[in-house]
Amino acid sequence: MYEIFADLHVHIGRSENNKPIKITAARSLNFANIAKECANRKGINVVGIIDCASPYVIEDIEKFLKQGDAYEIPDGGIIYKDKVCIILGSEIETSEINEKGKTGSAHNLCYFPYLKDIKAFSNEMSHHIKNITLSSQRADISAYELIDIVEKYNGILVPAHAFTPHKSFYGNCTDRLEKIFKEKFNKIFAIELGLSADTYLADKISELESRTFLTNSDAHSLPKIAREYNKILVQNISFKEILKALKNQDGRKVLANYGLDPKLGKYHRTYCEKCNKPIPGDAPVTYCPDCDSSNITMGVFDRIEMIKDKEKTKSPENRPPYIYQIPLTFVPGLGGKTIDKLLENFETEMNILHKLSKDDIEAVVGEKAATNIINAREGNVNIQAGGGGIYGKISSK
Repeated sequence: MYEIFADLHVHIGRSENNKPIKITAARSLNFANIAKECANRKGINVVGIIDCASPYVIEDIEKFLKQGDAYEIPDGGIIYKDKVCIILGSEIETSEINEKGKTGSAHNLCYFPYLKDIKAFSNEMSHHIKNITLSSQRADISAYELIDIVEKYNGILVPAHAFTPHKSFYGNCTDRLEKIFKEKFNKIFAIELGLSADTYLADKISELESRTFLTNSDAHSLPKIAREYNKILVQNISFKEILKALKNQDGRKVLANYGLDPKLGKYHRTYCEKCNKPIPGDAPVTYCPDCDSSNITMGVFDRIEMIKDKEKTKSPENRPPYIYQIPLTFVPGLGGKTIDKLLENFETEMNILHKLSKDDIEAVVGEKAATNIINAREGNVNIQAGGGGIYGKISSK
């Protein structure tokens, strides 16, 4: 058994022949470039690419396998240069109606072991989605129905960024997942927290105590890969092993969640759309006290305070630690050239964030940049909370 790093939510912007996949993602985000970025710069051992149900991406995967640098394995997943296991996934938006008759939509991460499985899934979902070539498209079915289709093709379903105000179950559809999945709730082994939440916040909801928490990047550009990730104990890098870890089976498990301080997330606090600013104060905030407007975007922190059923957070004993991490792209004073210089000398972002001493970093990029990196690593920074789609900001103490 050994420890690996996994980021299970990375988007594709364009296919190799420049067909749009995720409209809001960078053009450089294609299947091959993600594999290379994880292997050569990020130090990520397992990556979930969640736009693989697009026929254009399926074509790219088939070409990628023919080139000889990657191959499918019996336990599920595609191994790239014996360094990275790629898990094939699809993000599907489902149509939900809650117990009060209110409609909403939520994103679901669907993961599959083999290319043949996601090809079959893509074919079936093309009957429920208007344009299967694009990412995160709205299906004409609910998550309750979707999970049966996912399992039909040997896959698993994980609720995506579960608390965000747009396109999530808790943020947009319900106060309890069990109301959505009903008797199938026992098939939900894990949830993705999202950038604006952490373990402390999520464990205020008792139905989640037996679920594994995932922290993933939801990357829309190559540099954003691994801004959140998981440390996992496995026997090898494969779909089968990751699934066991999510289920806490046979000694496999998530050892730690590495994520942003949720204040850095772009939906942490409630945001007044009229005043164009986050609303401070005790949660839950349901209107803007400055302009008396209810034209707000509810923050994750405020939403959880509204729907929690535990006054004090007490995580289950087997809950792994949530380790706050500030990626290099968030560190004040670190531009693209400085980050490139660090990576040229120290290989991966994982090394820089976790292993190197201040002296090592200073020798390459100078005292000021090294101090900023170490301060960020140790949490010695001030954070202005984000909201309404605007990320939080970091400044020196």
